[in-house]
Amino acid sequence: METSKVLIIAEAGVNHNGDEHRAFELVDQAIAAGADCVKFQTFKAHNLVTKNASLADYQKENGVQEDSQFSMLKKLELDFDTHVKLVEYCQQKNITFLSTAFDFESLDFLINVLKLPMLKIPSGEVTNAPFVLAHAHSGKPLIISTGMCSLGEVRKALGVVAFGLCNVENNTLYNTPSEEAFEQAFSSEQGQRLLNQQVTLLHCTTDYPAAPQDINLHAMNTLKDSFLVKVGYSDHSEGIVVPIAAVANGACVIEKHFTTDKSLPGPDHKASLDPVELKAMVGAIRLVEQAMGTGIKEASVSELKNKLVVRKSLVAGKNIKKGDKLTPENIHIKRPGSGKSPYEYWNLLNTLATKDYEIGDLLT
Repeated sequence: METSKVLIIAEAGVNHNGDEHRAFELVDQAIAAGADCVKFQTFKAHNLVTKNASLADYQKENGVQEDSQFSMLKKLELDFDTHVKLVEYCQQKNITFLSTAFDFESLDFLINVLKLPMLKIPSGEVTNAPFVLAHAHSGKPLIISTGMCSLGEVRKALGVVAFGLCNVENNTLYNTPSEEAFEQAFSSEQGQRLLNQQVTLLHCTTDYPAAPQDINLHAMNTLKDSFLVKVGYSDHSEGIVVPIAAVANGACVIEKHFTTDKSLPGPDHKASLDPVELKAMVGAIRLVEQAMGTGIKEASVSELKNKLVVRKSLVAGKNIKKGDKLTPENIHIKRPGSGKSPYEYWNLLNTLATKDYEIGDLLT
């Protein structure tokens, strides 16, 4: 079993607080930490939320001063021109730029202007079937977070994705979107093949910070077993322990929020890693993936030199003359392991010695 490198996404999100300079600083911190990707969030507040939508409890608890989601999000927008500059900067610095779109205008920008290599569907949009379908119609690899989702809701979303991907591959294989068409696409051999090739599901707990008892990390492999797609983990817990555990549990993608300063105002800073923690997480994940190995149970190269030292052989427990009977009294088992295996013990019992042995000699 070959292992592939875990994709580590440093989630800048909206932790730039609408400040272009801080957005570039976040890119630099992601690079310094060794992340593979740095990901932002792309939206127009007027497309995303009504003027009077209430703040989430976690947003209030994390110090957001605005009285509505709209007023909060309006301050957290990054304009499209800044996105273009960030992409160019990331290309120069050899880190992949990603972003999550939260409205159709932003998604079109990510696909057709920035031409991102992959797209991310956030947990809150999994039940937004037209938006999910627009992602699938891009034909790009999709990462889908599944926070707040039941298994049935994930299956429905994958049906929409399968429908879109099948249409991309076969032009108008399915003409009219419908729940029946989505299920047909999901159940088809083509749909399953495309989902396996194009989709990574991220287990996620949508709370900031997420409490350990709410993480349910085993659900990640439930997703893998249920849908036969690649899986990973989008982490909102405090610290770096859970994403490291997710890698040990088979995650091929890790997404984690980070910030330049946890004390900054904003909805996500307190539940994010600081630059030192982000670098520690990346380093720990790289160590864990090395330790995961190939899955083949065999002696490692480093162990081979120790086999003869720590294993045992059959040796003479007393001085033995040629022709003496070999018995439990004169057959002992001791190191080193360069002689006859202890598995041969019963074969030697009650046979006659073919040569003289002094105490400690390896029996042959």
